[in-house]
Parts: sequence; structure tokens; C-alpha cells
Amino acid sequence: MTGATGYIGGRLVPVLEAAGVRLRCLARHPAALEPRVAPTVEVVAGDLFDPPSLDRALAGVEVAYYLVHSMGAHGDYLAKDRVAARNFGEAARRAGVRRIVYLGGLATGEATLSKHLRSRIETGEVLRESGVSVVEFRASVVVGSGSLSFELIRALVERLPIMVCPRWVSTLAQPIGIDDLLGYLVTALDLPDRESRIFEIGGADQASYGDLMREYARQRGLTRVMVSVPLLTPHLSSLWLGLVTPVYARVGRELIEGLKNPSVVTDPAALSVFPIRPVGFRDAIARAMRYEDRAFALTRWSDARSSGGAPLPLAETRFGSKLVDARQVHVDVDADRAFIPIARIGGDRGWYFATWLWRIRGVIDLLMGGVGMRRGRRDPNAPAVGDTLDFWRVEAYEPGRRLRLAAEMKVPGRAWLEFEVEPVADGAVVHQTAVFEPVGLFGLLYWYALSPVHAVIFGGLLRAIARRARSRS
Repeated sequence: MTGATGYIGGRLVPVLEAAGVRLRCLARHPAALEPRVAPTVEVVAGDLFDPPSLDRALAGVEVAYYLVHSMGAHGDYLAKDRVAARNFGEAARRAGVRRIVYLGGLATGEATLSKHLRSRIETGEVLRESGVSVVEFRASVVVGSGSLSFELIRALVERLPIMVCPRWVSTLAQPIGIDDLLGYLVTALDLPDRESRIFEIGGADQASYGDLMREYARQRGLTRVMVSVPLLTPHLSSLWLGLVTPVYARVGRELIEGLKNPSVVTDPAALSVFPIRPVGFRDAIARAMRYEDRAFALTRWSDARSSGGAPLPLAETRFGSKLVDARQVHVDVDADRAFIPIARIGGDRGWYFATWLWRIRGVIDLLMGGVGMRRGRRDPNAPAVGDTLDFWRVEAYEPGRRLRLAAEMKVPGRAWLEFEVEPVADGAVVHQTAVFEPVGLFGLLYWYALSPVHAVIFGGLLRAIARRARSRS
């Protein structure tokens, strides 16, 4: 597999692992991929622009997934995509690879295709020129937590109560859920050997980007006004997206240029060849949101940040719609000792740092009709799941290891605070993670307006916990 560090490849790897497929992944930096895959997955060093490395990587391979493109690269990415595909196809032929499975883009009106979509189609053509059998899937908008299209939609809807909508917002597509897309990619392994095929794939119904935005807003409980401004150019649209979404302006411009072309399935052959019955876009959005919650629950929250190493003064990142402030500190005591002040936090003992600020927040909560800080805690030394703890409720508790609190104060969204102690050779590392899932623009304004206060309170709280752990109090 190429592209195992990307969105589609990263979601496909565990599916193939679970199916018992013997898998080898090509990576320019194997050390970055190895911790993210199972020990049974072989990770080899290689580069699509280094043919000898491809010969080594493809030796003994039966089926190869080609899930890469160069849109984010500088320079002429069409030329780079052609060279990379040619190198890969020729190496696959030399290695005796039985099939290449390639994921491209779906669009109609090939005479007016954008640069990005033209590159996706040309890549499939170059792979087929190698003489190796190619199964090419041409997919419309992919709906899944983490996909570029879905994150663009999420950012626009979450941040803008009134959306200025260019013409591309009304272009018709046939969105496909990530689970259904993965189903097609996996079942392509078992197709009988035959000539190369192109399959157009999409969901059960057609929808525009505007339809997707409205449905996401409905499922998130947000009211949004959409104003059509058809004269907004792709260049201006990309600059606008760069301001309000996580999409770089350059990538956004390439993406938007492609949205002038409808991307609907005109050849339904995939439905007769594959046992996949895709869901509609409403179910796909609901699945994406459920997956995000499930993935976040399974993630060690302290690792839900893109940068490693020493904790930052404000270590913030995103996990889907959630904002994460993750910090850590090393203490030279064992994990059980380090956890004692965490287990005792709140109630009569207070919050160890700036408790008066916590109490002011409790008074504000009472004035807003919330529970405030008056509930305290049931047991001063050992919380239990379901206990109240000031204006929090204990959601998870593992003695000596983890305490997760869910907020019950009035906030424009959902909030959690988690502490986790990790034993290490020379003591323990205390992880502290604050998570906020804002609702709408007001939720985002609430979080960022309080960011300076959070930096002081969360940083001071973690230092105070470390001091108490070291002093054994």
C-alpha cells in the first residue's frame, strides 16, 4: 500500500489488518508509520521518485494499492503525478504484481476538467499503460470524519452563522460514505483476474455541497443562513476558505476549481459487480459523527495532538469538531503516588491553583441557572463513576491511572477534563487534557475568548498537581 499515512490509506490499513491480509506499506519515513500499524504489518522505506526503492518494496506483492497524489506539493504537480504513477506502474510490472487498485476522482465534462481532476484521470491512464491490470475507482465527495471535503463542510457550518455561497456550492455530486468506499477497496482484492476496469462509485443519492452543509447543520442542531453570491471567483473563494477553514488557500483553490464539474455516477456497473450497497449522504454524515466520537473515546486524549515532545504553554489541537488542550509533566515519584492529588481534587480541597477563579466560574454558572460549585464531592479521597464533583461528573475512573470528568456547568457545547498517569522508567508522566466541543460560532468565541485564562489555569493546575505529588501531600 502506498499512501498509508493519508486519510484513505490510514482508514484502510486497520480494515485489511482485521481481514487477515498480509500487508506491506511503503513510506518515505517508516519510523513515522510503524507506531500506527499492527506489528504484523511490514513497513518498508521507499519513494515513488526512486525506482530502485520501488523494486525492493514490490518484490513478492500480488496486489498494490495506489492512494497517493501530489496536489499539496509545490511546483507542477501534474507532472509529478505522471512521473510517480509511471515509476510505480513499471516497477509493479517488473515485480509481477497481479493488480493495482487505484482511487481517483469522479467528474463529468472532461473537456473542462480542473487541473486536479485531470491529474486524477491521467494517473489512472498512466498506471494502465504499464500493462498491469488496474481496478480504478472514481469517487465523488467522500463523507467521513477527517476527509478534506467533510472537514471543509464542518468548518464552514460550525464557524459561519451566515454563509456567502459561490456557484460551486450548488454543483451536484453523489457523496459516498467512507465506510462504503473502504468496502469497495477491500472487495477489489477478490475480483477475478481480468482486464483493467474503471468503476464510478457514489452514495445512494445525489446532493450538492449546499445540501451537505444544511444536513450537517441539522444534525448538529445549528441554524444557518446561506446567501448565494454566484460571482465569487474560485480564487476569492479559496482565500475565503483559507481564513475560515483548515484548508490552505492553494489547496482550496485546486479543490474549488474541481467543484464546477458535477460528480455523479453515470455508469452503475459497480453495483452489479460489488456486494456494496452504499448509504445516502444523511446516513453517511451521521456515521461520520458517530465514528468521530467513538475514535475519540478510544484515543488516549493526551495523545490527541499533532506535536510531540515537551508540553507547550498552550498545547492546543483539534480532533474533529473537538478542541483539545493537552499538557504533561514528569514527576520523579511512582504512578500511584502521582495519582493521589488527582484522586483528591475538588470539593473542600479546592483545585490546587487559583481556586478562587473556579469559584467565580461556579457563581456565574449559578446565575445562568446551572449547578455551580455547591455540590462538592461525595468522598474526599476516592471518586466513583457517576459521582458529582463540583460542577463536573465523574465519567471514568481507574484508581492510580485515570480520572475523566464531564462538565455539567452551562457552556455553549460539551466539555471534559481528563487526568492520566503514565508510569515511566524514572517516575511517572502526568497527562492533563481539556476537551471542548463547541456548538456554533458562539461556542468557538467562548473557547478562544477564554484561551488566555485557560493557559493560566490549566498550566497552573498541572504544576500544582506535580508539586503535591512530589511533596506526597
